[in-house]
Amino acid sequence: MKQNIKYTLMIALSTLIAGVFLGWLFFHGSAETPASHAQDATAENATIWTCSMHPQIRKNEPGNCPICGMELIPLTDNQQDSHPMAINMTQAAMQLAQVEVMTVQKGSPEKTVRLNGKIQTDERRVFSQTSHIPGRVEKLMVDFTGEYIKKGQPLAILYSPELVSAQKELLEAQKIKETQPQLFQAAKEKLKNWKLTDDQISRILQDGKSQENFTVFADVSGYTTSKKVNLGDYLKQGETLYEISDLSRVWVLFDVYESDIVWVKKGEKVSFEVGAFPGKIQSGIISFFDPVMDPTTRVAQARVELSNSQSLYKPEMFVSGTILAKLPAQKDVVVIPKSAVLWTGKRSVVYVKLPDPQTTLFEMRQITLGPSLGDAYLVESGLEAGEEIAVNGTFSIDAAAQLAGKPSMMNNQGAPAMAGHNHGKMEN
Repeated sequence: MKQNIKYTLMIALSTLIAGVFLGWLFFHGSAETPASHAQDATAENATIWTCSMHPQIRKNEPGNCPICGMELIPLTDNQQDSHPMAINMTQAAMQLAQVEVMTVQKGSPEKTVRLNGKIQTDERRVFSQTSHIPGRVEKLMVDFTGEYIKKGQPLAILYSPELVSAQKELLEAQKIKETQPQLFQAAKEKLKNWKLTDDQISRILQDGKSQENFTVFADVSGYTTSKKVNLGDYLKQGETLYEISDLSRVWVLFDVYESDIVWVKKGEKVSFEVGAFPGKIQSGIISFFDPVMDPTTRVAQARVELSNSQSLYKPEMFVSGTILAKLPAQKDVVVIPKSAVLWTGKRSVVYVKLPDPQTTLFEMRQITLGPSLGDAYLVESGLEAGEEIAVNGTFSIDAAAQLAGKPSMMNNQGAPAMAGHNHGKMEN
């Protein structure tokens, strides 16, 4: 009997222990598994929130940027992995930064070149009125500059001892011209070399006495632009009395700056307006273009010839002109606005919008620029037609790229993301 009781107690105790162990195993395992699964799911579904304008901000929950106050956006793995060198911007961020995008197109480069210049005397129509005989100035018929003179008009009266002696030689040679005709002819030629006319020489021979005073006549017509002598001066043979300018035709000399030289060439049509006659638009052709630049002003001059038969245009009048110029042998080239270009010393960069359908990404690209087109640039390399670039708000995009450690105009290779003043430290 005692043995049966003992056997029954042992079976009951074993059954109790087995039940406790199975219960612990079942309930402990089922409680732990959901918790671990939930934790794994939470880790897998964790989202990092960032600011589109300040990519260094990283948070585990949505909210506002502690720097600019903008609403944070989720940062996906695709944005980080597909284009690691690009900067992401939301539509809200683009509106705030006033970012504008355009599609790059090809065209024929044209530029309106604006020129300033002056009216100047035609250098080919400036003459020096000289004295053909030596002597002292006894009288000046033209004694101020700006006076108009005609060809053949008397300008001055000279007393010339040398001419008096030459006349006496002529009169003496006249006496022996029958026996010494060569001597007589040589004496006449000497006077002709001093620009005495045949009538003057005949008068001397007819009167039989020498003249002391001789008149200097104008060789050309024009305005006296410079007076070189005064009453009583002694002149050598060939010395200048006046400078005479024929202003029936004048030059318009335009200053062409170094940056515009590629656009200006001989034969180009220029529309211009003289400051003294506003609203009167004229046109002319560049007849000459300086082959050498002025080392001081860094300009070369383009010349247009202008008729001035009515003497309306005075030397030193200001003129403004324009040229609608085209680059030779340049057609269907890429042209972009100047606002799209960022300068970094020797480099020129733009921000290209990447063709990503899920988000808006901009990537910096270095380009090679050609001549300036006023408000635009010709692009020699780095861009293709059909690509999209930012043409406004580029500084904001570049600032975001710098903060995110992406390539920017200040750092072509990128740099570690800037953490600012510990704003938006990732929360755990």
